[in-house]
Amino acid sequence: MKAILLRSGLLTLLLMLIQFSVIAQSAHNPIIHADVPDLSMIRVGNTYYMSSTTMHMSPGLPIMKSTDLVNWKLIGYAYNTLADMDELNLTNGKSTYGRGSWASSLRYHNGTYYVTTFAQTTGKTYIYTTKDIEKGLWKEVSFKPSYHDHSLFFDDDGGVYLIYGGGKLRILELTADASAVKPGTERVLIENASTPSGTQGGLPAEGSQLFKVNGKYYLFNITWPKGGMRTVVIHRADNLAGPWEGRVALQDLGVAQGGLIDTPDGKWYSYLFRDFGGVGRIPYLVPVTWEDGWPVLGVNGKVPETLDLPANKSLIPGIVDSDEFTRKKGEAALPLVWQWNHNPDNKLWSVNDRKGYMRLKTGRIDTSFVQARNTLTQRTIGPESTGATALDVTNLKDGDFAGLSLLQKNYGLVGVKRENGQNAVVMVSASSGKPVEVQRVPLSQKTVYLKAECDFKDRKDTALFYYSLDNKTWTRIGEPLKMPYTLPHFMGYRFGLFTYATQQAGGYADFDYFRISNTISRTAQN
Repeated sequence: MKAILLRSGLLTLLLMLIQFSVIAQSAHNPIIHADVPDLSMIRVGNTYYMSSTTMHMSPGLPIMKSTDLVNWKLIGYAYNTLADMDELNLTNGKSTYGRGSWASSLRYHNGTYYVTTFAQTTGKTYIYTTKDIEKGLWKEVSFKPSYHDHSLFFDDDGGVYLIYGGGKLRILELTADASAVKPGTERVLIENASTPSGTQGGLPAEGSQLFKVNGKYYLFNITWPKGGMRTVVIHRADNLAGPWEGRVALQDLGVAQGGLIDTPDGKWYSYLFRDFGGVGRIPYLVPVTWEDGWPVLGVNGKVPETLDLPANKSLIPGIVDSDEFTRKKGEAALPLVWQWNHNPDNKLWSVNDRKGYMRLKTGRIDTSFVQARNTLTQRTIGPESTGATALDVTNLKDGDFAGLSLLQKNYGLVGVKRENGQNAVVMVSASSGKPVEVQRVPLSQKTVYLKAECDFKDRKDTALFYYSLDNKTWTRIGEPLKMPYTLPHFMGYRFGLFTYATQQAGGYADFDYFRISNTISRTAQN
């Protein structure tokens, strides 16, 4: 009997190990646990490319690459700066938080890559083109107005179109090179695309993405019925003139807004994203089957946790990464993981002035962190992440504040303030909507180590800040920061390195490194 029980127990253990191994070798949702919203995706041969939204960040309109649909890396941006204006430059008290460039549309047609976006800030629609998406420069054309949440579409007959709008969706024709609108071609495509979901008073159908499969047209949209959740609606037609018929395609976990992608071996998926609190809007994949000429999303109408795709690898270094700020002589470029908060003033930062350091200089007087220029940012990542830096404060001037940030409307800061010739480590919280200095600790040495730890598990959305005098013993400072996702900034929390002056320009801060990890500590001192 004991032998039978032993064999039974071993068999159970073996089955559990096999099951665990299968899960470990499979992809899981979310595909990217970081702020990568408004996905647009294409496949060219065996390679996938994706564009996304980063709004007020510079450079903007990020392009990512994958060979398996699961693991992605940044390969470039469509533009360095969207435009030269006060709102984008953080000058004269203006900003464009939550605006800048919005949802893009990525396409490949006749050897050319196209990615388009639109900006309320400038009132324009932008078309970027390149022959080499991985190494080439993007050529830009723009025109007015700003076509909201548009989808670029190349039809088989040579027609080039934009579909745009919310609720009432419209279509217009572009020139063959997609550089301008053909006059007199605009018309209503679908009078009320929200109808299938019964949306009344909620978010009307938007986020259009148009596809053609086996001769039929499929239009993806998101709606958000009042009191309900984010919902995928699909319309189909035999030709662009209609008639269009629509249905709800997915209503689970609020995973919505995106489109269709196929694999070289004939499998289909829908790429979508989910609002997920402080970490931002995170990408998901759901399998697609075809029934009666309709794409059917999910497994029994649900978003699966695992997928029959290669396992997820770390988002480090593909989406975020550490930087020791060590550069070859004369090299001044920043890795693609970095973006500036709004357009930078390139005269006021350097990785060459001091070998192995990022120097952020002050060039004017600022009254708040969110109006300060040259905050250098990266995404936070879930479910946990830590950002850390070493800061040399030797050359701060009175009134200067430099350090490590978690950037969103309700931001948190840990850094060094210099006042009356004395330095202090401080923690600032804007959790109430206004910045409050929560704690101050005198600092007598020139170098201090700072870190911020983010816990996004189960939408806890809380961060803790720490400082160290020797990079070994860490002391918590201030209070836990609650990190809500707010629409005024419209993006997930970001780690940032910052310095700004409140009394006199000309000081600077030297950052020795930025290091990011996908864990948080459990033993730091309180």
